[in-house]
Amino acid sequence: MAESSIGLTQGLTQVVDKDVSPPPEPGVPHLPYPFLLDVSSLDLTDRQLEKISADNDNLQLELTAKGELVIMPPGFAFTGWQETRLLLQVANWSDQNGTGVTFNSASGFRLLNGAVYAPDVSWVLRERWDTLSEDERKSFSPCCPDFVLELRSPSDTLVSVQRKMEEYVENGARLGWLIDPSRKRVHIYRPGTPVEVLEDPATVSGEPVLPGFALNLQEIW
Repeated sequence: MAESSIGLTQGLTQVVDKDVSPPPEPGVPHLPYPFLLDVSSLDLTDRQLEKISADNDNLQLELTAKGELVIMPPGFAFTGWQETRLLLQVANWSDQNGTGVTFNSASGFRLLNGAVYAPDVSWVLRERWDTLSEDERKSFSPCCPDFVLELRSPSDTLVSVQRKMEEYVENGARLGWLIDPSRKRVHIYRPGTPVEVLEDPATVSGEPVLPGFALNLQEIW
């Protein structure tokens, strides 16, 4: 069994991916894995989740479809730099293309299954974004981005991020990239097709969802 849980307190578990995420090498910095807190009985509203996030702004919080609060530690500075470089590429292309809106990892979206996730980088067609009300735009917007990018950090288990990518596609994403810099791999997700894995690619094409865009990964590796 690839994934198991270690109980810490009642309702609080630490996600551990034994087969996919071996112990870190000696001397290599490693972050603790995210924790899951079962809050399903509270049926958290967007406003309540927003307040919890504001009270714990040193952490990144997400909500699963099962009503589990995902508590993630701050990332390393280098991971933040990688994420920023990826975001800039997508945002620069989006500005030139003009057909959509780009979002960073502080942007939460409520999916159709009830989960609230904040992809590291995401993009929504402007025609879809424009259909949302002002209140919906200023909350956890009730839509799944057309494109999502997740950068696997030292605190992420591969299985947990893969499952999240599958959720994105199941809830409407038309293209998803899971970038694993430690292995120099890119997992490409599209509806109705098997996951494609690229080994040490220099670039990744966003066609046809992101027309004319190719992500440069040479500096990320």
